[in-house]
Amino acid sequence: MPATQLEISEILGSLNKQAPTGYALGLHIEYTTPRFMFQTYSKAWLDHYSSRGLIMSDPMVAWGFEHVGSSRWSDLEDPAGVMTQAAEFGMPYGVVITAVSDDSRSICGFAKADSEFSDAEIAQLEADITRLHDFTADQALLTPETIVQLKKLSIMVTHPGS
Repeated sequence: MPATQLEISEILGSLNKQAPTGYALGLHIEYTTPRFMFQTYSKAWLDHYSSRGLIMSDPMVAWGFEHVGSSRWSDLEDPAGVMTQAAEFGMPYGVVITAVSDDSRSICGFAKADSEFSDAEIAQLEADITRLHDFTADQALLTPETIVQLKKLSIMVTHPGS
């Protein structure tokens, strides 16, 4: 049974609570472009990240293309210091989660300011990302209205006030 817009919105709302300092979800990445992108990191961090082209050296992205599952940011090799820069923007702790099905890959990063994500928190994030990945895997199963709303929601989440 296809996911409803409400089910997807509920997962995104839960992610806001689980990662209070922000997240970036790249769902169903083809080559380098996700089908759906949601970002709640601070505008200052997004501007810094984008203006410096940090995606090219982001250890979350590299890890996400090579692995499935999860890894805390503190366990990633970070020769370019991307995670150090994230900490300077109030995001010292985080986790990357990758979900894969068939030939589709979703890479998602989550941040916290106060502590590492616990194993239980990571397990919940993985479950939510797997559901979100599965819900959005086959656009043919989503109603045209849901696809439009997801794209609008992606813009609203990533660019609040736009």
